[in-house]
Amino acid sequence: MTWRLALTVVGDLPLGPPPTWAVLERDLLETLDKAWQVFSAQCTAPDGSLPFVDRGQLTSRDAGDDFYEAFFNWPTLYLLSGSADLLTAAKHHWNGVTAQLAELGRVEHEYEIGYDWFHQGEGNLFFYGLCLADPQDQRLVERAARFAELYTGSPACNYDADLNIIRAPHTGSGGPRWGLTDAEPSYGWDPVMQRYGLPIDWLGVDSVDQLKDPASARMMGEQMRDRMGRGDAVVNLAATSLVLNAYLMTGERSFADWVVRYTDGWWKRAAGNDGVLPDNVGLSGRVGEYLDGRWYGGNYGWSFPHGISSVGAAAVVAAQNAALLTGDRGYWQPTRRAFELVLDQASMQPLTNVVADWRTEVARRLGLDEDAETLLVPTRLVDGGWFDPLPPPVNLLTALWHGSREATDLECLNTLRATSGYDWAVTLPFRNKGEDGHEQPWLAYLAGAYPGYPTDALRTALSIVAHRLALIEADDSDPGEIPDSHYQKLNPVVTEALLQLCCGAPQVVYNGGLLQLAVRYWDAAERRPGLPTDVAALVFELDDTGLGIELVNLSLHGTREVVLQSGTFAQHLIESVRYDRRDGDYPGSPYVEFAPRVDTVTRTQPVDDRYLAVHLEPLSRVRLRLTVRLDQLAPTYSAPWDL
Repeated sequence: MTWRLALTVVGDLPLGPPPTWAVLERDLLETLDKAWQVFSAQCTAPDGSLPFVDRGQLTSRDAGDDFYEAFFNWPTLYLLSGSADLLTAAKHHWNGVTAQLAELGRVEHEYEIGYDWFHQGEGNLFFYGLCLADPQDQRLVERAARFAELYTGSPACNYDADLNIIRAPHTGSGGPRWGLTDAEPSYGWDPVMQRYGLPIDWLGVDSVDQLKDPASARMMGEQMRDRMGRGDAVVNLAATSLVLNAYLMTGERSFADWVVRYTDGWWKRAAGNDGVLPDNVGLSGRVGEYLDGRWYGGNYGWSFPHGISSVGAAAVVAAQNAALLTGDRGYWQPTRRAFELVLDQASMQPLTNVVADWRTEVARRLGLDEDAETLLVPTRLVDGGWFDPLPPPVNLLTALWHGSREATDLECLNTLRATSGYDWAVTLPFRNKGEDGHEQPWLAYLAGAYPGYPTDALRTALSIVAHRLALIEADDSDPGEIPDSHYQKLNPVVTEALLQLCCGAPQVVYNGGLLQLAVRYWDAAERRPGLPTDVAALVFELDDTGLGIELVNLSLHGTREVVLQSGTFAQHLIESVRYDRRDGDYPGSPYVEFAPRVDTVTRTQPVDDRYLAVHLEPLSRVRLRLTVRLDQLAPTYSAPWDL
């Protein structure tokens, strides 16, 4: 039986000179489909693993995530329009890296033995992407359920169901991994970690330099073990993605219930703390149990090492997941309150107030001189008050607005754009680990203040791919001398601009989020995810009522059938579509030198579905305005033809 939707929109407006953005978008997609093959051929072993020899580079617990991160966005490229063999290659590399990590003593039963969820969340992005790309793969289904059960009731005992807490900051397939290291507890002076300051600042050690003393280092390590190495930590909220992924793969309702219940536990603690999420809970279920009553000071919490960026990321991820399952947009309020806590203290300051180790990077990402003034917020809290000023976390605030679609969250971003002290309508050529950081120009584009962003973003992305390929060609590193993060810096796949432009979406929250798309595409003829060959897409409007999308078919002679899905998980309801059709005599007479002016007629049609099919004539375009009701439908990973 031929699968088809009840309503198909026809795109038949003549394309004319192809828009630059559309040509660049298809060029980038085709370039990326070659670039990953170069990385696979030159940077990996035949078994899919990464060339690496541990000669002391790895700490006692770290490293599992870094190997997976070299491939984290490969499934995303496949979902956008990557070739079919990309999915096969991505699975091959996940298997190869997993076996490699088992040999390195980092993984048991295909999962991290035990580490914090700041890093577990990063490493799991690759696995989540594979599941989204191929939810029918029974091996992935089995893994998804088995991994989630580590937190919902397996013998690993990571979760205390009676108290609704994850029992330690470091957890995994080995169960709670008490403390923060397998080595003797000591936290001495380190040139890399000194930028973060003291892990605990109220123990009589007043400066990082005092940690050069072995006795002080030993005391600090023991205190960290006892105060930060047991009980629940707010970053554990990222575990909700692991369990939600299992629900979407299996349909097992208990997984969904766990996500909501665990999130509710933290949200209730926030309600008892003036709306602010605490960052630590003891094994008795009491906030501040090991920190002398402090609601701050937990592992990867408000005090150390990242403050709002780690707390905020975990809060965004949990809100995304709980709101998806319940349709309750109230889940965004504790997340919003966490950011308000620092934004209320924002002020114009010179970048010289930023810690020296970060200053150059921050200045370059904003396009400023290192002594320029810009808007800074304090990002961390200790007994002495708020400190560590940095620019507001626009990436996380964008994820908050994208998820909530609330006017107040967009107003916050618009206020930051007006008061930040730098130009948001500029695209700078950098690629960081999380492959984000270009939210500012994208938001300026959506606000109508940067119409050239699509072409600038795509050209920039192409230049970054070229640079990464040059780095690969020049790389002659000794596998026994490189850090475990080496191959992340060579990965030539870049998807941030494509997610923004094609899907109306920011980059995934890097510390453990699931991909959050305003719109997703399916190739109806090939029965696979992604835009069909020759088709380019541009989301030019996005608000709380829907979105505007332009689709272009660059093929000279072939029609294309594309299915639009509202939301990553088909959870939004498309109520109606408005678009223009050709109306009049086209192509006209061959005896007239100029093509005729094309008359159009605007049509509005009800949809009332999570999908919309679009038939594109050769060399044609169509602009659609979709009216959408958010979070109205049960989420699913399934393809349209599998429901």
